[in-house]
Order: sequence, then structure tokens, then C-alpha cells
Amino acid sequence: MTIPDRTEAAEYYFTYINQVPAGDIRKILRAQLPEAMALFKSIDEKRSMHRYAPDKWTIRESIGHVNDTERLFVFRALWFARGLDSPLPSFDQNVAVPVSGADERPWSSHIEEFEHLRGATISLFDHLPDDAWARRGTASGYQFSVRALAFMTAGHLTHHVKILREKYLP
Repeated sequence: MTIPDRTEAAEYYFTYINQVPAGDIRKILRAQLPEAMALFKSIDEKRSMHRYAPDKWTIRESIGHVNDTERLFVFRALWFARGLDSPLPSFDQNVAVPVSGADERPWSSHIEEFEHLRGATISLFDHLPDDAWARRGTASGYQFSVRALAFMTAGHLTHHVKILREKYLP
């Protein structure tokens, strides 16, 4: 499976796609799970409330956002893979995160949620028919392929893991 080309997603999303190596995206998504779980489990409840600056999200909010975005990208992939052609709306993280209640939940619940979500993500992509990967649809006013959404899912996690390591856990 090749990396999506510039016609398969809005330019902004190549911020994520470009962080994913070439290869079978299903294997990449699968390999990310134990790596992310080990990192997340190394953070204790108290540390999960850390912000690296006053106006930045806590670690809980960040991983809550990762979970929400994985759900969103994978829902879009499912929608387009199944041939549904109704355009999908935008998602504004700056609206969603503050009302998510992420800081009121135990850190362990975020980790468990990620593990379950990623398992469901892997299952969906493992069972897509070959021709579904090239199907496209519109979300947020832009065209996306199912393949691009899978790469975006992996790249979004990579992006946030880098931020976590560099800014939250130096």
C-alpha cells in the first residue's frame, strides 16, 4: 500500500500523513498500539493532569483528543468505504476538548479507551475490501480517500506522541 497522494486529502492533513512510513497501513496501525500503550502506562494519574503551558491541554485532554480524532477519522473512512456519498461535517477540536470532561475521568480510562478504539480501528481496516481503499468522500468541505484517512489516523497519533515526549515528558 502506497502513501496517499496530494489528491486524497486536504493539504493540511499531510502534516499527519507525512509522519507515516511507506508500508501496509494495517501493520503500522497495529505496531503503534503496544508502543503507545507503553508510553501512556508510564504516566501516572497525577502527571496526566500536567500542562506544559497555562493555555495548553492537559495530558488527559490531549489523549482524549487523540481518541476523539481516531473515532472521527475512522468513522469517515467507514462512511466512504461503504459507498455513502453524503458530505460529512467539520470537527472543531477547540469546541470539543473543553467540553469533553477529559480531566474529570481517571487517566486509566483514557488508556483503556485508546486500546479499545485502536483495536476497533485495526479490525475495520483489516476487513475492508481491496476496492474500498480508493473510495472517496467529502468531509469538512474536502475530498478524502479511505486510504488517506487510515494514514491520517496513524500520523495523528505519531504527531501527538511526539508532542507528549517533547513538551510534556522531557
